[in-house]
Amino acid sequence: MKKYMERLWNGLIKENPVLVLMLGMCPALAVSTQAANGIGMGLSTLAVLVLSNLVISCLRKVIPDQVRLPAYIVIVASLVTVTELLIKAYLPSLYEELGIYIPLIVVNCIILGRAEAYANKHTPLLSVMDGIGMGLGFTVALTIAGAIREILGTGKVFGAQLLPEGFGMTIFIQPPGAFLVFALIIAIMNAIGIKTRQRKLVESGCDGNCSLCVSAGSCETKPEEQKGKETEKADKADAKGGEQK
Repeated sequence: MKKYMERLWNGLIKENPVLVLMLGMCPALAVSTQAANGIGMGLSTLAVLVLSNLVISCLRKVIPDQVRLPAYIVIVASLVTVTELLIKAYLPSLYEELGIYIPLIVVNCIILGRAEAYANKHTPLLSVMDGIGMGLGFTVALTIAGAIREILGTGKVFGAQLLPEGFGMTIFIQPPGAFLVFALIIAIMNAIGIKTRQRKLVESGCDGNCSLCVSAGSCETKPEEQKGKETEKADKADAKGGEQK
């Protein structure tokens, strides 16, 4: 169960596709003018991502490596077509708002990236959980950005008036506003991440300066790159000693 929950947490926070990996920025910037649009786009992408991960994981041993990416695109395109027709039939207003960005889910690098990096190498259930985590992360990022832009741009969110009538900074519902809002959210996440890492170092009694630490040889908080270099040096020293003997 732990590894399945880890996939959810990974997609939501640690490797959020928009706020951490910077994937799928084109639809994220374009449709996040309103929170409702963010939810609609996010859930559409989530559905395609989960189903494509499931199908690709089930067929991972059947699809030849030579046609791997074209096969992924065919699978994703089929699922996107079904999703687009369902939205057009049952949610016409959302279909009008999202427009061309629904069929463009086919080439969304989040979907193709997870298919290649994860679904192609793991079991169907793990791939589904990875798709849910990444899809929820995408949805949350678009919804938060959309809500901020809608509130600052119109004073409303989900149709409810939160700020005084007539309030609105129109720049936030225009393209430059998208860059400003996403930059703000990413800066806040980075600041929280830095604080969290610093607190963990303090709790472990480490100041982060491995070069001056007498117990650096056995320190678990040492950067992985430095650990790798020291391990390589030790291996070379052992090999040299063996040759001398």
